[in-house]
Amino acid sequence: MIPMSLLLTFSALLFCIGLYGIITTEKGLVALMCIELMLNSANINFVTFSAYGPWSNGSDMVGQAFVIFSIAIAAAEVAVGIAIMLSAYKISGTNNTLELSTMRW
Repeated sequence: MIPMSLLLTFSALLFCIGLYGIITTEKGLVALMCIELMLNSANINFVTFSAYGPWSNGSDMVGQAFVIFSIAIAAAEVAVGIAIMLSAYKISGTNNTLELSTMRW
């Protein structure tokens, strides 16, 4: 089995990469991808703690249930985010978040 510390380190690294991308990017679609990295990092933590927790014996399914809900929420977030970015691109001709000042028809 993979050690718990290795999985948590990987999750923290993935979260830091996503956070760095959110802080430094000006493109809306790249920001959405970075948010997805951060959500996947949380999903890795859920699965890790449900499999390795001192209370679980490896058979606790609560973490996996949270991951299913998280994936569904992430899919809805991406659909709404892409719709907003496409609308903004249609109006202003750019997906640079610094140049978008209003959201109007």
